[in-house]
Amino acid sequence: MNWRKRCPTRKFNCCILAISSVDASTNAATKRSINGQVGLVVLTGIMALVSCWDAPFPAELKLQHIPTVVILLLMTWSTFACRFSMASFVCVAVFLWLHIVGARWIYSFVPYDDWSQSVSGSSLSQRFDWRRNHYDRLVHFASGILIAVPAAECLQRWGGMRPLGAAIVSIAIVVAIGAVYEILEWQIATFFAPAVAEAYNGQQGDVWDPQKDMALAWFGATISAGLLFRYRFESAAGGSVVDSVTD
Repeated sequence: MNWRKRCPTRKFNCCILAISSVDASTNAATKRSINGQVGLVVLTGIMALVSCWDAPFPAELKLQHIPTVVILLLMTWSTFACRFSMASFVCVAVFLWLHIVGARWIYSFVPYDDWSQSVSGSSLSQRFDWRRNHYDRLVHFASGILIAVPAAECLQRWGGMRPLGAAIVSIAIVVAIGAVYEILEWQIATFFAPAVAEAYNGQQGDVWDPQKDMALAWFGATISAGLLFRYRFESAAGGSVVDSVTD
């Protein structure tokens, strides 16, 4: 590009300084983003290691942490290869944190009743008359909310989709991931001993557990996709997140 032709001679130096300033600002922002993502990867790895210390179910924990290792490797790779936005990266990290907590107690035995008892003096199961441990339901719902964000970003950045299309297809991606995971759980149930399979699957006697899990993931993804599209729409119209929430 002929900068001298576009800029008058007396302003040429100003143009060069402005371009250099933009490049420096972009490089600094990229460096901060990479450092932040590396920090999240390290923190998540430490959490995974801590969850293995004095684990109540060490044999089952190994199975539970297979997805942890896979996602951590993908996060490490994407930090330098794909460079997701910080928002998408945080969503994946938070989902993995929830999974790490569930993995330590193989989901079925996450002691949230003990935590609730120590804080409020009553357990959640007694308060809501729950007959099973619902931590797995929470994680499936959260997976829909959280995973829809990077899915939509992928569709927009590399798929060239518009915000509405990306939001809709991100819901389908979340449901597809949930379906694949349920199929893997089914295969584990047929491969391992019944006790190990039950401990890993965490159905807790509910024959409709896979369908409920997928429904919660779909519901969470629908909420997330709706908020994402509205945020994009408000941003394009000159609005703000606060405006969209308080309407």
